[in-house]
Amino acid sequence: MGKISHELMKKYVYSRLGKLRNEVIVPSGPGLDVSITAISKDLVLISHLDPIVGAVGKIGQLAVNVACNDIATSGVRPKWIMSLILLPEKWNADMLDSITFDIDKAARELDVSIIGGHTGYAQGLSRPLVSISAMGIGKREDIILTSMAKPGDTIILSKGIALEGTAILASDFKDIILSKEVPLGLIKNALKYFQNISVVKEAAALSEAEVVNAMHDATRGGVAEALLEMAHASGTYIEVYEEKMPVTTETLIFAEKLGFDPLWMISSGTLVISVSPEKEKKAIEILKNMGILASVAGKVIGKGNPGVLIHRKNSSKEKLSNLEPDRDELARLWEKYPRV
Repeated sequence: MGKISHELMKKYVYSRLGKLRNEVIVPSGPGLDVSITAISKDLVLISHLDPIVGAVGKIGQLAVNVACNDIATSGVRPKWIMSLILLPEKWNADMLDSITFDIDKAARELDVSIIGGHTGYAQGLSRPLVSISAMGIGKREDIILTSMAKPGDTIILSKGIALEGTAILASDFKDIILSKEVPLGLIKNALKYFQNISVVKEAAALSEAEVVNAMHDATRGGVAEALLEMAHASGTYIEVYEEKMPVTTETLIFAEKLGFDPLWMISSGTLVISVSPEKEKKAIEILKNMGILASVAGKVIGKGNPGVLIHRKNSSKEKLSNLEPDRDELARLWEKYPRV
């Protein structure tokens, strides 16, 4: 699955959002994870929708966590979800059982209710597609958006880059990785990363402590695209250093053997945080007290033409200015190594 270019989105999607009702505070837009709708003078509804098609194993778990993550990064705890499950042409009851079991389990772990949805199958699908709509309610004054990153802010990354992609590779590409002479123990370790996909608890802790200006879950396109989306949403320029980014042994070995760039690998579970310098220490302390690795990766340089400058480990520089929604290393590996 790919994403549509930013230019076509502006022309055919963002310009066609129906009637902009008075209660719509933040509609759909580039770099924004959620929509915000007023439901009273002080309360707002935070909503988000995300599909998962780049995985087979644990797709239900991933779908719930990825959608709920985006609600949490807005400073609100997710409360309700709706699920769309589209099974491939060649489906069976065991596949449906596995997906719905994982959706139910993930929702229970996050204290979230499943309030509706649709389940069926579609001709032409070679693997399942699960899409989750997530919602939560919060006070208008407490909402956090990616557009709130400020010049001078410190950029902090949590857990590790390419986290989600590494777990998916260990599950759905196990045969390929084993053929590259990667030890089975490393693959088993990488499978445990599925338990680190949620950022709900840490995002809630950071927002409730009022120590962050903006947060973003690094989904498709990984940390690189997440930083670029934050830059575009906030109208800022961000500078980061690859050598300062947390990365696990399993990710490094998988990247070497399969030939992918961890910075552009889907990475739900990695929280990109923009925080004022005077609150940097407190934010890191909160994460470390939760047993979560946190690393300072760079800073927000200033306002102006949005973009990201990545200082690579090999001393080269990668300058990003335009959103690259169709660039993702997991999608490329699915094309290179077709699965189910």
